[in-house]
Amino acid sequence: MNGQKVYLKAYIEQIRGISYKPEDTSNEPVGGYFPVLRANNIKDNNLIFDDLVYVNVKKIKKEQEIRKGDIIVCTSSGSKDLVGKAAQAKKDLQMSFGAFCRGIRPKNILPEYLGNYFKSPIYRKTISKLSAGANINNIKSEHLDNLEIPLPTMEEQKKIAARLDAVSDLLAKQKQLLAEQDTLIQSTFYDMFGNPIKNEKGWKIEKLSSVSDSRLGKMLDAKKQNEANQYPYLANYNVQWFCFNLSDVRKMSFDHNEKCEFELKKGDVLVCEGGDVGRCAIWKEQIQECYFQKALHRVRCNPNFLNPIFLMHLFYNISICNGFEKIVGNKATIAHLTGVKLKALEIPVPPLELQRKFAAVAEQIESEKSKIKSAIAETQTLFNAMMSEYFEE
Repeated sequence: MNGQKVYLKAYIEQIRGISYKPEDTSNEPVGGYFPVLRANNIKDNNLIFDDLVYVNVKKIKKEQEIRKGDIIVCTSSGSKDLVGKAAQAKKDLQMSFGAFCRGIRPKNILPEYLGNYFKSPIYRKTISKLSAGANINNIKSEHLDNLEIPLPTMEEQKKIAARLDAVSDLLAKQKQLLAEQDTLIQSTFYDMFGNPIKNEKGWKIEKLSSVSDSRLGKMLDAKKQNEANQYPYLANYNVQWFCFNLSDVRKMSFDHNEKCEFELKKGDVLVCEGGDVGRCAIWKEQIQECYFQKALHRVRCNPNFLNPIFLMHLFYNISICNGFEKIVGNKATIAHLTGVKLKALEIPVPPLELQRKFAAVAEQIESEKSKIKSAIAETQTLFNAMMSEYFEE
């Protein structure tokens, strides 16, 4: 990267976020009140205008209004992972930002160039180091002032910003396309089956135990972790919605009888018993000879009545309608879906042919999603390489 490194202090103005009391706010837009951004309004390097709070304009100074090119940074949070996240305003906004954020207003530097620096891995790495100190969940003004950034000529800044913005825009479009595929699956499910809680289409209701075989996994025994016959097993944290996180798969011992009882087979639906109750994914033999522990239910569908892809999406739709909260009982027991309750769960069971038709559509969409994810990974790799070239030594 050409260009000397400089401290940001000489090239930015820091704007403090506004402080306000509950009596100064409104949850709805009303006259005399300004929308105010908070840390939750910064996501994936973008400003998100959902869940806004509105504050009396008397609390907001003119310089605290967001201008085009301002970079809004989360400087304080209960989570160190959120501290430092940033997004740049693409136009003047009749908005301000709260006290847990800070505005970075560029001067004598191309705003778009500086905005891209705040997306870079080197920026995140630097902020992570700062977050490892005593002020683990806070960034001080001097931390931002003392950030070092390469400063090429203005003409070169324009070229770099244009290149990075082009790739960044492509990445955003790819992610939007991926989100649209998820929406398509959801709309297809509702078109074909309706709301699973209301069952408007009048599908036959069956207990899960009558159309599948389900059971909890093996109880984890820490004392036996060093025994022989160690095999990989899945736990709650390995199961995500529709997929598995296999970056940390642990092992424990299973004897011959336990192997017969707890071995996973292709098509098994793994369902979380606690935490995000009902979260599930279909096992496709990603690991040979794998088992599961008690934090998970294994549901094996009766192929004459129930399709596993339909069941997985059914559970997802029950979950987003808060259906599992009603199933597991009061708040004291909300985190536990017992085997008895799962077996007794009443679900709509549409004709098998219709379930299979939905499954075929869902698999086709998932195939498209895989292609989009691959494209996103390639674009992200390119973007990261360009960031390293432009902002690292």
